[in-house]
Amino acid sequence: MGKRSRQYLEPSQDIKVTATTKIWGLTVIMLAICIPLSKVTRSGPIIPLAALLGATASTLAIWRSDEKKLKPPYLSGQETKLLEQRIANLETIVSRDDFYLHQKIQRLESDVTADVRNQVTTPENKA
Repeated sequence: MGKRSRQYLEPSQDIKVTATTKIWGLTVIMLAICIPLSKVTRSGPIIPLAALLGATASTLAIWRSDEKKLKPPYLSGQETKLLEQRIANLETIVSRDDFYLHQKIQRLESDVTADVRNQVTTPENKA
């Protein structure tokens, strides 16, 4: 597969092609090692066939896998902007609520200190 045709593949297809290429490349290496060893060990075609079956099963698993699982981990520019806007809105809400809460606490503290001052200065408490 040339460079031109790879440009037109979706990212999930590109991953599948890359994985399949690696699987079969390693299988060829295993066969190159196993075939001479099968003659020496007298195991027959069991080991090379196991390598071929493993590569075939792996290839089928890759190409039949669910597309949702292979969705790229990155977000598009539009999704990123949307998330940034939502975060900014949340920060505004939290900041505003925090500011109002801080104002309420200050108001309550001033009310409590005013009540304490009033209780200390009233004539009933002096008697």
